[in-house]
Amino acid sequence: MSDDPPDEGSAVLVAALDAAPQPIFLLRADTAEPLWLNARARELHDGGDGLPEIAGRPVTDAVEAALRNGRAETVLGPLGVGGSRTAATVRPLTVGGEPAALVVLEQVGDDPADDLHRAQLALLPPSLPVLPDLRLSGSYQRATDDSVAGGDWYDAVPLGKGRLALVVGDAVGHGVAAAGAMSRLRGALRSTLLRDSEPTAVLETLDAFAADMEDVEGASIFYGVLDAGTGRLVYSAAGHPAPLVVGADGAIRWLRVVPRPPLGTLPGTPSTVHEDVLPHGATLVLFSNGAVTGADEGPAEALDRLGQVSREVLGGPEDLDAETAAGLAGAIAEGVRRPHGWLDDVAVLLVHRRATTPQEFRMDLTAVPQALPGIRRRLNGWLTGVGMGEQDRVGVMVAVGEACANAAEHAYAGVEPGPMSVTAQVDVDGVLTVTVHDEGTWRPPDRDPGDRGRGLLIMRQLVDGVTLVEDSGTTVILSFRLRQTPDVDLAQPRAGEGADVVVDREGERPVVRAGGAVDSLCAEQLRIRMLEASHGGAMPMELDLDEVSLFSSAAVRVVLAVARIARDEGWRLVVHAPAGRVTRHVLEISGLDGLVDLR
Repeated sequence: MSDDPPDEGSAVLVAALDAAPQPIFLLRADTAEPLWLNARARELHDGGDGLPEIAGRPVTDAVEAALRNGRAETVLGPLGVGGSRTAATVRPLTVGGEPAALVVLEQVGDDPADDLHRAQLALLPPSLPVLPDLRLSGSYQRATDDSVAGGDWYDAVPLGKGRLALVVGDAVGHGVAAAGAMSRLRGALRSTLLRDSEPTAVLETLDAFAADMEDVEGASIFYGVLDAGTGRLVYSAAGHPAPLVVGADGAIRWLRVVPRPPLGTLPGTPSTVHEDVLPHGATLVLFSNGAVTGADEGPAEALDRLGQVSREVLGGPEDLDAETAAGLAGAIAEGVRRPHGWLDDVAVLLVHRRATTPQEFRMDLTAVPQALPGIRRRLNGWLTGVGMGEQDRVGVMVAVGEACANAAEHAYAGVEPGPMSVTAQVDVDGVLTVTVHDEGTWRPPDRDPGDRGRGLLIMRQLVDGVTLVEDSGTTVILSFRLRQTPDVDLAQPRAGEGADVVVDREGERPVVRAGGAVDSLCAEQLRIRMLEASHGGAMPMELDLDEVSLFSSAAVRVVLAVARIARDEGWRLVVHAPAGRVTRHVLEISGLDGLVDLR
């Protein structure tokens, strides 16, 4: 470029380009050093080692192609790892008589591949079971190249008596067809488990199913049944690689699998059933074929790489805490990622057999209101250690708080406060049972909505089951099946991160204020807060949606449910939603204006 100062017009143009929101690079043909960068490009350049990657491909590759061919090149895909979808346009040109290239990065909207990815995630299990003897972690990562994204999947299904069905598979093909085949195969598996969960019967049924479904034929699968208490694992596979076990000492071994054709390709082929034992402190790693797909290495090298990554990720304490365990499958999937991304979809399912299991929770205390904060604090810590997610913990603790408050305020009315006990335990199938017992007298609920005796209504809205027993006092038994949300994609933001739901108690009546995107996950948070504020529907409250940017159908169902409870209890829910905004429109077309007061 010339060293002469630019004229006024050129200066204005350069200033405009420098302030442009798109990163702009001007590059020499013979060196990696840029001739000029605008402000946004300088931020990227200073924070890394040069030009970024688009869809796992260095932009320098496109620069070389543009200079070689003499025509513009465009690369489309995510910026870096987990970044926004970006188009990098490279145009060859001449600067000072020397070849150069102009690179412009521009963020673009979502494409159909993103819709496909969301559909694939929706077809995977929405939650994984939480069992006291095990820690589970699941992860699904789509191929970096959207054209090869396919139908990898996993599942974990409680069978009762501490037995857990484990499966990972890979449907043939890519795109919508593979996602559909995966969905049908997973549905067939679930239906089969209702009748028979033994590996021989399951593979025979799925083999016949695949033979009748052209798009399912050729799918690979690993299926096993693990006894959480004994560690006994019985399993079989069809066209699928054997999983590995990482011991508490970091030693790796591969399970034995007799090769068998994929599902439906040779119907009636016998399936060999194997048996193994998962020791305490060991972790079983199930994976799809994408975890061992590498263009630059053979199968043996790919398996060895997976083993090394698993050892590095899982090395550490014999007993993993719930938060650490939840991200392990995603860490292994990230560890097998190649320099230019995932060459195929990757599904990983981990099962860690705990060295110790949680002891029963128990507190014996006097039934007085001052005891409630201590119960909540200690119970919250215990539930966290069990592996319960935050939203579920909130619901359970509100229900337990109501049971304890009823005992503290009503059990010993008119007499000296007496004893109260709170116990909690999780059975082998992951069902939490919390028992609150006092030696007083149960007082039936008053029809006055302000009475705390309506606590039973709150409890029944927040947990799976409530049982009241009057024998030598009063015993309230709450039950709830534990579950956890799998780590579906480390590159995707967690659903509900942008939403905020709080209870404002400053005014005459409680107001639940929601803001941001209230999606299906946040709808559950909204439900808990509304029931908490209204004491299970017994007391009037208001809902403020002024700051909501998205209001999902799941959130509409929550408002409908609370509005019906309010109607039955003799009060009307007030909902603040600005006229002319999409939230108000959604509520009106849902028929809510007949049940609530829209303001």
